[in-house]
Amino acid sequence: PRPQPGRQRAVCVGDWGNHKIRRVEVAAGAVTTIAGSGAKGSADGVGGAAQFHKPAGIALSPDGSTLLVRSGKTALRQVCVAAPPPPPSFAPIVVPPSTLGADLAKTWGDASLPQGMVTFLVGDDEERIEYVTKAVLCARSPVFRTMFGIGMKERDAAEVTVLETDLASFTAFIDYLCTDQLDLGEGEGEQARRALVLRELAQMYQVPRLELLCAQALQESVGPASAVPLLEAAHTTGDGRLLAQCRRYVADHAAEVRASGGVEQLRDLGVAKGLLGDALDQVAELKMGAARAAAGQRVAP
Repeated sequence: PRPQPGRQRAVCVGDWGNHKIRRVEVAAGAVTTIAGSGAKGSADGVGGAAQFHKPAGIALSPDGSTLLVRSGKTALRQVCVAAPPPPPSFAPIVVPPSTLGADLAKTWGDASLPQGMVTFLVGDDEERIEYVTKAVLCARSPVFRTMFGIGMKERDAAEVTVLETDLASFTAFIDYLCTDQLDLGEGEGEQARRALVLRELAQMYQVPRLELLCAQALQESVGPASAVPLLEAAHTTGDGRLLAQCRRYVADHAAEVRASGGVEQLRDLGVAKGLLGDALDQVAELKMGAARAAAGQRVAP
């Protein structure tokens, strides 16, 4: 059909002799090539990388990104006009410079700071972290500053009990306060778990730089074995950024997640549906495929 001025701004036509697809601006008459290298052939490609042989029938998708082309008596071909946009990226987390030196400088000449050291009794077993300088803790965390402040019972206490954490994680937390060094342990799973616990401690004791370092480590640790546990942890803690990243990873790497055992951790797909969203179909399909394969192995002679 002929284009109707005022209703169509542009039409696509097949340049039969030059083996290209052209876009014609109705009002101005300007012509541009949107697909086809000019060489006769049938090679697939994006835009100018594609080849046609006397293109005749053309249809354009509503968003203008894809062509449906028929050349002579050959079958229909779907050709991208432009490369599809990349999946959403997650910008790196920016961690500010260390303030350790400036913080330690605050421990000099301040009579309001407590004297002496404290021993922490950690967890139900009251495992010990001994001889930590109270003034350093106060300089590094406003929560410790309040805890060991004038008039507080902890100010002169030799021991303080810390519940709902483990010795290794709280030791790493104290090490960070004293040295600015982040120790996440060894192994992908342990590092992700430690980063989650340390981030909670950083939030509890108001240490924002450590919180950012842990968030950065979590972002970098998303992989086949860790994506599902981190997704569930992100849901529990309300971390929308990490949740979105894990959902995207599961959707894009469903086979690798299943091969690593990550899919088997989703024992209740009904509960997981709200977490995985669009990725759920991929995961469910892979689980059913694995179940069918296992059933086939059981009945094989």
